[in-house]
Amino acid sequence: MDFSFSEEQLAFRDMVRRWVDAEAPKDWMRKLEADELNYPFAFWDKLKKAGFFGIGIDEEWGGQGGDIMMQMIFARELARTAGGLLWTWGLTSFAGAKSIGIYGTPDQKQRWLPPMAAGDLRVSMGMTEPGGGTDVLGAMKTFAAKVDGGWRVNGAKMWTTAARVADRILVLARSDKNVEKRHHGLTLFFMDAKSEGVSATLLPKLGMRAMGSCSLTLDNVFVPDSDVLGEPGKAWYMMLSTLNNERIMVGAQCLGAIDGVLEDALAYAMQRHAFGKPIGQFQIIQHYIADIATWQQQTELLLNYVAWLQAKGEDCGVQANMLKMVASENAVKAADLGIQILGGMGYSAETDMQRYWRDHRILRMTPISNEMVRNSIAESLGLPRSF
Repeated sequence: MDFSFSEEQLAFRDMVRRWVDAEAPKDWMRKLEADELNYPFAFWDKLKKAGFFGIGIDEEWGGQGGDIMMQMIFARELARTAGGLLWTWGLTSFAGAKSIGIYGTPDQKQRWLPPMAAGDLRVSMGMTEPGGGTDVLGAMKTFAAKVDGGWRVNGAKMWTTAARVADRILVLARSDKNVEKRHHGLTLFFMDAKSEGVSATLLPKLGMRAMGSCSLTLDNVFVPDSDVLGEPGKAWYMMLSTLNNERIMVGAQCLGAIDGVLEDALAYAMQRHAFGKPIGQFQIIQHYIADIATWQQQTELLLNYVAWLQAKGEDCGVQANMLKMVASENAVKAADLGIQILGGMGYSAETDMQRYWRDHRILRMTPISNEMVRNSIAESLGLPRSF
């Protein structure tokens, strides 16, 4: 079992690291994130100019190619400075390109993948229902009724990030109420975000503020048959194949955040003096930094292992859930210790420790809560289902 990167992967990592330091430094990302009312279009444009939206999209559709390992490397390097603003890239590259690449027809791929690869099509996801949270199936009230030439969709979604600036929204809706099981009768729509009846309202929140999460109202929205992904009624089975990638992406983001936390903690520990010496000479500060470095190593090993399994095509659902749980908890713990190390400056909006904490606290609850992850792991070990 060898997790060493190839020469191509190392060269890609080093290129991305240089680009991030030059084009997306922490102080700029901090200013972008603070502006809750404005989406970070300037950041999007830089990613577009660099061609990064093509990562993971096949060359035949205008992309750069690359497997989950390349996506993981990019996500980690970018999250080191961008934190939660990683999803400026991630929503279109994961939610859009990954979904179209797997579920899309040749015509749909031709329509949507080239503009995604070029950075000309912005994607949002509408999955969570008001009052639903992790219980997506139990709370699903958004309904799609079949009509001539397409569907009429009515309902509401919550935490639909970037919906107010999106070109397309990936919407999960119930299309059949007469089903034996809750995961039957669901359909996935790649909805035109500018359609009549689509309304997005900004939701103020703790972290990733500039991404602009929204409540989404769908009032008799018409979606043509050509914008349905996969077979109607079978969406849940289709989506299962992308869940591991989502958790790996979260793991890479959290690891990148830990990288950023450790980087800043070390710099501050040597710069800041108290009682006549650098605080990095104090044993407790050294212990805090040692803990952060250990969480970094633990997360990196698990991330590389799960990505390696996924790249080989092996079933890694349990391991991907473990990664999501461990990575999100380690990132939050690391950022919290980082705040403690910086003291008052860690609490200040002039530094990034508070941003790393705010941006990653949500990942203990989404895309699936860590409590539900633990339930799933226990069930995989033969224990009875707890929900």
